[in-house]
Amino acid sequence: MDNAILEKAKIWLNDEFDAKTQQEVQNLIDNDPKTLEEAFYKNLEFGTGGMRGIMGVGTNRLNQYTLGMATQGLANYLKKQITGKQLKVAITHDVRNNSTEFAKIVADILSANGIKVYLTDGFRATPILSFAVRHYNCDAGIVLTASHNPPEYNGYKVYWNDGAQIVPPHDHGIINEVNNTTVKDILFNGNNDLIEYVGDELDQAFIKASVSNISQEKTGRDDVKIVFTSIHGTAIKTTPLALEKAGFTDIHVVQEQANPDPYFSTVKSPNPEEPEALKMATDLADKIGADIVIGTDPDADRLGIAVRDFNGKMTLLNGNQTNVVLTHYLLQKWQKEGKINGNQFIGSTIVTSDVFFDLAKQFDVTCKAGLTGFKWIGKMIHDAEGKEDFIGGGEESFGFMVGDFVRDKDSVTSTLLACEIAAVAKANGSSFYNELAKIYTQVGCYQEHLIALVKKGLDGAEQIKNIMIQLRENPLTEIAGSKVVRIDDYQSSISKNRVTETESTITIPKSNVLIYYTEDGTKIAARPSGTEPKIKFYFSVKGDLKQANDFPKVQQELQKKIDKIIIEMKLD
Repeated sequence: MDNAILEKAKIWLNDEFDAKTQQEVQNLIDNDPKTLEEAFYKNLEFGTGGMRGIMGVGTNRLNQYTLGMATQGLANYLKKQITGKQLKVAITHDVRNNSTEFAKIVADILSANGIKVYLTDGFRATPILSFAVRHYNCDAGIVLTASHNPPEYNGYKVYWNDGAQIVPPHDHGIINEVNNTTVKDILFNGNNDLIEYVGDELDQAFIKASVSNISQEKTGRDDVKIVFTSIHGTAIKTTPLALEKAGFTDIHVVQEQANPDPYFSTVKSPNPEEPEALKMATDLADKIGADIVIGTDPDADRLGIAVRDFNGKMTLLNGNQTNVVLTHYLLQKWQKEGKINGNQFIGSTIVTSDVFFDLAKQFDVTCKAGLTGFKWIGKMIHDAEGKEDFIGGGEESFGFMVGDFVRDKDSVTSTLLACEIAAVAKANGSSFYNELAKIYTQVGCYQEHLIALVKKGLDGAEQIKNIMIQLRENPLTEIAGSKVVRIDDYQSSISKNRVTETESTITIPKSNVLIYYTEDGTKIAARPSGTEPKIKFYFSVKGDLKQANDFPKVQQELQKKIDKIIIEMKLD
C-alpha cells in the first residue's frame, strides 16, 4: 500500500474522531488494505453542487466528518456573504440509511454557528426543499440524498436563496471555504432553540402551488386510470395527495413499493429510467387496464412514464420523449392564452435532444441549453427574471420542471401535468403516445439512446480519463456513413466546424463534455458522470415522420441506426 495513504488514514485514529470511527479505521488498517485505499486515496470532492459518495469512514467516504467539513464551510461562507440579518437554511432528506441522522448533524452544525434551521420532520421530496427555501425566505437549502444511486451511497446538495442549486460565484466560494476547513473546525454541538421542525404546513403549501401551476382543464380527470409507484422513495408522501387535490380520482399505488426502504428491495436499481424499476407498476397497469404509469426516483425529482402504444402495450418513454409531450402541451397552453410575445423561453441541456430547439422555433420562443444539471436551468431563470418568462424545461435524464415556483426538477408537478395530458387526450379520442407521434410529424422524428459504462475505483477513473483523451486526440470523422461537421469541446470551450475549418468560442462554462454533430443530424455526446463512476454516451438521430401511424416503424429504423453507431464505436 502507498505509505501516504496509510499515514492519511492514521490521522483518523486521533482524538478528533469518535471511538467508533477510530475502531473502524484501525480494522481497515489491520484487515482490509484494499477498502482502506479506496476510502482514503483522495478526499470526497465537494463539487459545484455538493457531494455524493459511499457511506463509511475515510476522506473519500460520506460520514459525519466529511459532511461536517462541508457544512462548516457553508456556514463560514454564509456568514461572510450575508451580514446584518438572521441567517436561515432549510434542510430535508430522503429515505436512505443514515439520512435522518445526517440531516440532524447538519442542522446541529448550522445552529451551532448561529444559523436558524427549518428541518423537515421526516423525509421529503427534493422539489419540496427547493420550494421551502423560498417559502421560508431562506438564504440556502440542503437536501441529504443520493438520488437513484445504490443503497451504500448518500449525498449532500446545496441550494441558494433562489431555490436553485448553487452556481458561480457561490459554488466556488463555498468550495474554497470547505477546502480550508478541517475536522477540528467543525462546531458539532447544536443549538436546539434555532432548529424548527416543519411538516404538514409546508406540504400543503407545496401541493397547493403544484396544483395551481398546471392547467385548470378538468376534462377527463375522473376517467384516466393512473398507476403510481414511488419505488420505495419520498414521493409516496406527496404525489398521491397532489393527484387527489388536482381532481384525479382513479389512482392505483403499487403497494409493494409504497413503504420507504433504504435498500430498495424490490428492484435492482431505483432508477425510473430503467424498465425493470417500473415492472411492478406496468404489471399492475396491465392487470387493471391503466392508461398511464408513473414512477419516481428515491428523492422524487425525476419521473419515468409508461403509456400504451398503438398496440395497447405499456411502453416506457425515454426522458426526451416525455419532455417533448410536456413541453409541447405547455407551449400550446401559453399560445392559446395569448401569453407568447417573444419574451418566453424553455430550458434544456447540451446533451438533451435538439428537438427542443425545433419546438421553440415552432412556437416562436427561445430554447436555452446549459450544462447537464438543473442548476443551470435555475440560473437561466434567475438571470432572466423581470425580462423573460420561463415556461418549462427538462433534461434527458427524466427530469422536468413546470414554471419557476420550484427551481429544480420536480416529479410531483410533472406527474400532475402528464396525467392531465393523458386525461385530455383520452377524452378527445387520442392518447399520450399518439400525441407524441403527432408532434414528431411536425418537427421531425427523433430517437435517442444512452449508454453508461461503469468504471469503479481508481482504475476506473483512469480508464474514463483515457477514453475522453482518445476521443479528443483521435476524433471521429464519420459516423454511420455521415460526415462529422462539428465538434464541440466544452472542456476547451472550442467549437470546431469541420466543413469550413473554423473555430468559435463556446460561452457556456467549461465542463468535460465532447459532442459530435454529423451532416444528417446525428448527435453524439460523451460525458463522464459527476456523481457516479460512469462515462455516459448520448446518441440522438433524426428522421422524417409523414403520419403518426408510421411512428413505430420509423422509430425502429432510427434505433437500428443507433445500434450500428454503437458497434462502430466499439461500445457494444
